[in-house]
Amino acid sequence: MNNWFVYIVEANDRSLYTGITTDVERRLKQHQSGQGGAKYFRGRSALHVVYSESQDSRGSASRREAQIKKMTRNEKLQLISAALRER
Repeated sequence: MNNWFVYIVEANDRSLYTGITTDVERRLKQHQSGQGGAKYFRGRSALHVVYSESQDSRGSASRREAQIKKMTRNEKLQLISAALRER
């Protein structure tokens, strides 16, 4: 069973993109290169991953992604900040 990850990438316009993957580093490179990355990054650049969390299945990752996407920008920044404090 693959581990799935929910991740947030900061774009060059300071916006936050949320997605899921089994390999966060590979996915960031795809977003940065434009080869297989999200349409979201057409017209903006993916800078770096600011948050990620592990999930046991694709289904749980998708549900968590939906929860995060419903958050306000402020709530997402609080989530990122709390994760940084835990490190």
